[in-house]
Amino acid sequence: MAQSSNVQKIPIWVARLRLGAQPCRLVAGTRTQAIYSADEISERHRHRYEVNSNYVSRLEEAGMKMSGWSLDGELVEIIELPAHPWFVACQFHPEFKSRPRGGHPLFSSYIQAALAVFPAVW
Repeated sequence: MAQSSNVQKIPIWVARLRLGAQPCRLVAGTRTQAIYSADEISERHRHRYEVNSNYVSRLEEAGMKMSGWSLDGELVEIIELPAHPWFVACQFHPEFKSRPRGGHPLFSSYIQAALAVFPAVW
């Protein structure tokens, strides 16, 4: 398969590893801010992936909302689709902060949204 001319192959040892707890600023009025009931959160990361900042405006024009950003405003941490009943995606690992008796806010919110759609299941 031919590679697209706008794809950059970066050696894995060059890419910056985001590791451990990182602060994130939530955008006011978003689903994510309502889920957390906070303006700023700290979540655990372990990845080398980022949203290409060259495409943020095009993604927003298509209906995607960038709802969480690194404190410096450079990196997208959380996205959501406002037109969807519940679509939230994050760069971090919410499972790292989830416990059997204290589910992560994103997991709890997802389950509540699913139960609203399929109440007869429970």
